[in-house]
Amino acid sequence: MLIFGGWTIVAAGVLVLLVAAIRNRKEKVCAGYEISLAGGDGQWFMNKKEVVEILSNNGSVSLKGRALERFDLRKMEDKLQKNVWIRDAELFFDNNQVLQVKITEREPIARIFTAGGNSFYIDSSCAKLPLSDKVSARLPVFTGFPSDKERFAKSDSLLVQHIKQVSLFIQHDPFWMAQIAQTDILPDKRFEMMPMVGSHVIEFGDGSDYEKKFGRLLQFYKLVLSKTGMDIYDRLNVQFDRQVVCIRKGTYVARIDSAQAARTIQSLATSAQRAMSDSAARQPTSGQGMLTSVNTSPAKSPTTEKPPISVANVSKRTNNSPKTPPVKGRSYENSKSAKKNNVAKPAAGKRQAKAVMPKRA
Repeated sequence: MLIFGGWTIVAAGVLVLLVAAIRNRKEKVCAGYEISLAGGDGQWFMNKKEVVEILSNNGSVSLKGRALERFDLRKMEDKLQKNVWIRDAELFFDNNQVLQVKITEREPIARIFTAGGNSFYIDSSCAKLPLSDKVSARLPVFTGFPSDKERFAKSDSLLVQHIKQVSLFIQHDPFWMAQIAQTDILPDKRFEMMPMVGSHVIEFGDGSDYEKKFGRLLQFYKLVLSKTGMDIYDRLNVQFDRQVVCIRKGTYVARIDSAQAARTIQSLATSAQRAMSDSAARQPTSGQGMLTSVNTSPAKSPTTEKPPISVANVSKRTNNSPKTPPVKGRSYENSKSAKKNNVAKPAAGKRQAKAVMPKRA
């Protein structure tokens, strides 16, 4: 009986405290609100005024001075998260009855242009985001996306994942962010990249093995184009493992300023190293990702290519290598410039690799 009586007293005490807490809550009112934004990397697509407008139904409901019991925080969080730019929202009252509003924005990672001319962003979860009239984000640009539908089709899901992977790699590497002007999506969903420096086209293939492909391309820039010039080749194909296949620009080529080409690549590399000191650690270290050969072939018959969509925030490609008229009546292989660069003359009617790099041990 003594034990039962003790538990009865405890239960009665808890009940009294609970009733007092409820009554105290009814008497308390919101003392104000504090809003914090995160996840925008310094570029906010929403502002605090817009958050307040959502919470107050465009000013029709007052927040400050309102009884705490009239706040449905879960419902308010759901309302905020319906906004396309809000990834997560957390609301709670602190000990001073101040409403704390924690907003995490979505972060766009790529800007995409469709074949129909429309444009949108995607974030790291591959969600579509509209363009903003407040901020124009500097992001990798992809053109020629095959669909204008509001939702991505299942057939495009792999393509969107490849765009995400390639875009994040470019975005986090200052060298490629400076060099890749835009990426065109071909009808078969392969990528072709347009560089800022040089007039060649980079045939990248799909987004698989993107780190190895960028590793091979970087080696080719350093070991070949830094000596021959940025405009000797029309196309660079990095789709194939351990090699870069190149197509030269016709029979005649302009004289090469190899010193200028070396300075151009060194300038890009220096700026990249300065901005990201650990960029070297992100290059492939496995022998499978390294370049072992370079295959070059004469220019093929021109193929039909869709022109890249002009983008306001993407600079036009520039050519830092000085151009001089081609030497008439003399092929590149027979010119003094070719001898200087140790380019062997191929046998008639037979394609030969112009540069072969030794295989890694």
